[in-house]
Amino acid sequence: MDKVRVLVVDDSALVRKLLSAMLDSDPGIEVVGVAADPLIARDKIKQLNPDVLTLDVEMPRMDGLTFLENLMRLRPMPVVMVSSLTERGAEVTLRALEIGAVDFFTKPSSDLANCFAESAQEICQKVKMAARTRPRPYTTVQKLDVPPRLTADAVLPRSQSAGTRGSQRIIAVGASTGGTEAIRVLLESMPPDAPPIVITQHIPAAFSGPFAARMNNCSAMRVCEARDGQPIQPGHAYIAPGGEHLLLMWDGAKHVCRLHDGPQVNRHKPSVDVLFRSTAASIGAAAIGVLLTGMGDDGARGLLELRECGAPTVVQDEASSVVWGMPGAAWKLGAADEKLPLEQIAERLLVLAQQPIVSARRAAS
Repeated sequence: MDKVRVLVVDDSALVRKLLSAMLDSDPGIEVVGVAADPLIARDKIKQLNPDVLTLDVEMPRMDGLTFLENLMRLRPMPVVMVSSLTERGAEVTLRALEIGAVDFFTKPSSDLANCFAESAQEICQKVKMAARTRPRPYTTVQKLDVPPRLTADAVLPRSQSAGTRGSQRIIAVGASTGGTEAIRVLLESMPPDAPPIVITQHIPAAFSGPFAARMNNCSAMRVCEARDGQPIQPGHAYIAPGGEHLLLMWDGAKHVCRLHDGPQVNRHKPSVDVLFRSTAASIGAAAIGVLLTGMGDDGARGLLELRECGAPTVVQDEASSVVWGMPGAAWKLGAADEKLPLEQIAERLLVLAQQPIVSARRAAS
């Protein structure tokens, strides 16, 4: 297999040196050039025709977002963003993923050498995976008007009784690479009274809060970063904090979010399998499981557990996925009832939410 040809774009000479050396140490990657700013990068892209670009978020002469937007509009190619672990870095990186960047990795403000050494395998894997993606041209899309957000108190307070444990549909969603944009598409299509949604997206701790805030701004639902003990309510979506597992639990009177600071599962924290397993144990057939684009297989076995207890299960199809790893693994495992394009998933979930809840039936079949 040919090596993945990479152009490193960063205004820091030290980062260019360290990142180039780290990438070149992988036998499947070749760094074909470096650039100190987007204008130099523009010329080198034409000269070198790299397979993947690593792009710093904050750049001189032309900021990284403007360059990325121009690049994805005129010459779409796989881009992996290099972000700082700051709130500003998180906001810009999420916007970059919205424009079309495939993935990102973070760099600290100090001790760069050790950071890159410790993360070398993960970063190289992200770059090689990016080379296999199919970036789409970036176009500015006019956002749909979001209707005013009202709470259920505007009509009648919702009653909570112990007998409703298995009668309320709750949608559990898992995603990884490409998932921030897939989740946005899903949430933008949901009405303000949609069933509750619990979400695990593989994301660093510094990014989950800004990501939840961004989703809240574009959805008719109320979207937040999940808090421990937070009640699960219709019209709300709860995103797992980076660095903590999100579990759906029954506390004797209502469903709540539980956060767990346990070990990584499938090398991830939060893990989709943890969310899906807790959902299967808590509400079983009343759940709806959804696995979106992502690298690896986290969530595949958990989705199978949901299906075996009677819950409807859906995966994103390969054509609309940035990486068909997690949904592909679930599909091959027989964990999904349906495989759908991203644009059709929200509508299908709303239909499934109206169907009668059928108790476990597949485990014995």
